[in-house]
This record gives sequence, structure tokens and C-alpha cells, in this order.
Amino acid sequence: QVRLVESGGGLVQPGGSLGISCVASGFTFRPDFGWFRQAPGKEREFVAAISSSDGTWYGDPAKGRFTIARDNAKNTVYLQMFRLKPEDTGVYYCAATRGSGVISNIGSYDYWGQGTQVTVSS
Repeated sequence: QVRLVESGGGLVQPGGSLGISCVASGFTFRPDFGWFRQAPGKEREFVAAISSSDGTWYGDPAKGRFTIARDNAKNTVYLQMFRLKPEDTGVYYCAATRGSGVISNIGSYDYWGQGTQVTVSS
């Protein structure tokens, strides 16, 4: 019954902005959320995370350019991306955890969405 469904990916020009969303369902607790991305031929990397108490963390590529937020009433987590670069291209995954482990560590997450494609190109 647990599901994470991302949406909002698409094509955007370098320097542009894009917002993506993740709707969570079937949870019996308030999870921590993370965003990860994976480019072709590369490892999945940490982008941003937000805790159940609204603390936020950002990976180095996202610092100063991306913003993570959550709306508990809508069971939704958001990632707003600004000043996008071609190297931001990849599949963006939403993940959730009860809060054990390091929040930027991929191994800390128990649930994953299917991903949404973000392409930054002129």
C-alpha cells in the first residue's frame, strides 16, 4: 500500500527553473523525505532531504540552487530547482525513511518512487 509517486519532470533550458513533486500514500508515520538523482552511466547521488520536523539538508550540487519543502496536509514533498545546468540532467527519485541513519545516505531509505526525468538542454 505504500507508494511514492513523482511528477513534474520535463525539458528545461540551462539557467531555467523547474519544480517536481512527490505524493506519498499508505504511510502510518510521518517520514523523512529525500531526493536523489541518477544520470546515465553514473551512480545515484544525494540531492536534498527534509526531516519530519522540517530540517533540511542539501548535497553539494544543490546548495544555493535547489529548495526542498513539504506539505504534510497534502502528503507531498517538493523540490524546486533554479539556475539549472546540463549536468543536472537525470532521473530524480523520491525516497522515504522512518529516520534512522544518515539522512543523505541512500542506504537509509526504505521506500522509493519510480522517478521522474529531468532534462536540461538548449
